[in-house]
Amino acid sequence: MNFSESISLFSLPFMQRAIIGGILLGILGGILGGFVILRQLSLFGNALGHTAFLAVVIGALLQLPPMMALIGFLLLFGLGINYLIEKTNLGGDTILSIVIAGSVALGTIGFNFVPGYRGNLLSILFGDILAISNLDLVFLAILLAVSLGWLGLTLPKQILLTLNSELAQIQGIPVQRYQYIFMIILSLAIALTIRAVGILLVNAFLVIPAATAKLICNEFVPFLGVSALIGALSGVIGMVLSGTLNLPSGPSIVLVQLLGFLVVVFSSRGRF
Repeated sequence: MNFSESISLFSLPFMQRAIIGGILLGILGGILGGFVILRQLSLFGNALGHTAFLAVVIGALLQLPPMMALIGFLLLFGLGINYLIEKTNLGGDTILSIVIAGSVALGTIGFNFVPGYRGNLLSILFGDILAISNLDLVFLAILLAVSLGWLGLTLPKQILLTLNSELAQIQGIPVQRYQYIFMIILSLAIALTIRAVGILLVNAFLVIPAATAKLICNEFVPFLGVSALIGALSGVIGMVLSGTLNLPSGPSIVLVQLLGFLVVVFSSRGRF
């Protein structure tokens, strides 16, 4: 593809929606991912990613719209996982490992009972940000606004809860309620991200930008800002690479995130 063809490609509505979606997803993933890695919930995001396949299979068996099934069941799974972690003496990693294994097993078995064409279910593994719709962008914008509003209004409490949950509870912060609200937002974000990048790469959107920012920043608020900025920039650069070189869009964004992480790891940049 020559330069003029590349430029004309970005004038197409579906590519413009994809770039906007990549920016919104990058900001949302970067901010939520900051809390995810500091609260050691990386495996939680991975678990929800794997349960997404089971959610879509259940939705297909019940003849529900795929996106409705994905959002609804991921919310239930996310709250259920949090409940199991709280109510058992087992560690969170143990519960999450069980959930991942069980979801993959049940989803694979259920897949065999889905009648008719099943290619649309397999597409959930890889996603397609180029297929993102105006309605998806509206949902993303609303979720991002709600997330920023809630986290911004409760930021001092969120910081204390993140760094020392026991002290936060002693000071009267409703830790359990805050955790459940965060899980709901995280589950919705993962559901929308899966549509763009698929199950196999969804956790990268949460972990890689935040991990890169953590190598750069020592302070909490700049850390969240840098994480969101890395997520947004990787969304734009990844889509440009995808359109110019005719590469898969979701993997291109994640590859940019990975390269950025490696650059920071092997550079001598200071922290602020």
